[in-house]
Amino acid sequence: MSSALIVSIISTAILYAVSVLYAAIGEIFAEKAGVMNLGLEGVMLMGAVSGYLVAVHMKNLALALFVVIAVGAVLGLVFAFVTVTLQADQTVAGMAMLTFGTGLSGFIGKEVCGVNANLAFESIAIPGLSKIPIIGPSVFNQNLLVYAMYIIIPVSMIYIYKTRPGMILRALGENPATLDSAGYNVFALRYGYVIFGSAMTAVSGACVSLAYTNFWSDNMTSGKGWIAVALVVFASWNPLLAVFGALLFGAISVIGVDIQMVFSALPSEFYSALPYVATIVALIFTTGNFRKKRSTAPAALCIPYNREER
Repeated sequence: MSSALIVSIISTAILYAVSVLYAAIGEIFAEKAGVMNLGLEGVMLMGAVSGYLVAVHMKNLALALFVVIAVGAVLGLVFAFVTVTLQADQTVAGMAMLTFGTGLSGFIGKEVCGVNANLAFESIAIPGLSKIPIIGPSVFNQNLLVYAMYIIIPVSMIYIYKTRPGMILRALGENPATLDSAGYNVFALRYGYVIFGSAMTAVSGACVSLAYTNFWSDNMTSGKGWIAVALVVFASWNPLLAVFGALLFGAISVIGVDIQMVFSALPSEFYSALPYVATIVALIFTTGNFRKKRSTAPAALCIPYNREER
């Protein structure tokens, strides 16, 4: 295997991983706060189409990213209102968000379907580091969204496990009544983390349309939202473990394309399904009852908080 092919596989796997990681890390924060959103796919599609629309019409990537974050935040606000304030079933609300986001993105994206924006997050080589054999061109010749993830990962770990706000976040998903008794506003905190998680998920969608594929089409995220949901469980709600899981799924996806060139007799759908098969297998081995291990899920996940019942 040539070094050029190795570099191509690693760099593409990283880009794939990042397109899922924004959603996964955002969902980790939301679920640690006690709120699960199964509608990540719909939010990703809304982020993908809104960013691409701005890129096509305004030719401004910074504005496109701002709009993507704003759209994600608004969707998060709506989801928080439904699940935190109205205390609707989070599973049902998530499926509604999935349906809404999928349908609306397809509707508003009709005008740019197949249109070339001629604008995308391009790779930027970091002087010096990009010259390191294999690792340099793979890791340090990426776009700004990837570089931002290099910072987000350690910051997320430090925030969750080494800071007081992180301790409050973990308590929010374990025993919100105790936090309420200590004077913290459980509802406001959950709103904040759900909105943050949704905004991050929308950025995942922008990674797909403005960096990974550089076009828009209906349902273009192709199940990446569901992979992000699975990744949260696979990683046991740990951002660092989510990185390894995302890289694994990314590598399987990229290698599947290369294998297809060698074994062309098998249908292309078989290779396209490999990342999702890997997701299911990973979930079985990390969550199956045969492990006889206690679940690491936040104790209050999916349980609406009612002050009158504390």
